[in-house]
This record gives sequence, C-alpha cells and structure tokens, in this order.
Amino acid sequence: MNIIHWLVRAKRWAQNPPSEGRVKLVLGVIAVCIAIAAWEWAFGWPEWLTVNRLSAKP
Repeated sequence: MNIIHWLVRAKRWAQNPPSEGRVKLVLGVIAVCIAIAAWEWAFGWPEWLTVNRLSAKP
C-alpha cells in the first residue's frame, strides 16, 4: 500500500479518535497477551498442550 493511503487513514483517525472503551479493550488484550507470554517464559510450556508427534510409519 502506498504512503498516501496511510496518511489519509491517520488523518481520519486524528479527526475521529477511538472511544475510551475501545482503547481500554485494546490495552486489556495486549496486557493479557503479555501476561501469557511472561507465564510461558517463566514456567515453560505445559506438557498437556504439547502435540505428540506421529511416527512416519505407524
């Protein structure tokens, strides 16, 4: 996409910014994602979520 398209989108967003509720929702989703990543980094991936590999010849 070209730069003009992004400039038009930025102009529209500046004229009509998102509501406070939408901003809180996006920040909440980002916080949950960071929390899940931190949990996985600190404690590792749970064994029950690991897919078992199938052998090439059953």
